[in-house]
Amino acid sequence: MKHSYDVEEANFDELVVARSHDVPVLLDIGAEWCSPCLVLGPMLEKLAKEYAGKFVLAKVDADENMRIAGRHKVRGFPTVIAYSRGQETARFHSAQPLHFLRSFIDKLIEHHAANSTEGAQQAD
Repeated sequence: MKHSYDVEEANFDELVVARSHDVPVLLDIGAEWCSPCLVLGPMLEKLAKEYAGKFVLAKVDADENMRIAGRHKVRGFPTVIAYSRGQETARFHSAQPLHFLRSFIDKLIEHHAANSTEGAQQAD
């Protein structure tokens, strides 16, 4: 499966919410005219490839999918939202340095793994 893909309203629940039960999803909501988005997007793409499937990057063009931006109460671009097990777990706004992005992604992966372990223990 690809490490990043475009998402629109019609496939949002499948490609973000449902997919986040299997693997953490980083939702990048931005716009083509947004300068910080043009900086952040390639950095997130690079990290998605580098992490090789430990998370997936779901990209949303807010101009084409205003309802997704509205659903998430986005106030500025870019907004990046972490999804794990069908729920939003964290978010940040604007372009960030690489060390911040790595830390944010690592926390998302750890959170996802911890919730997986809890679920397995509860099932016993």
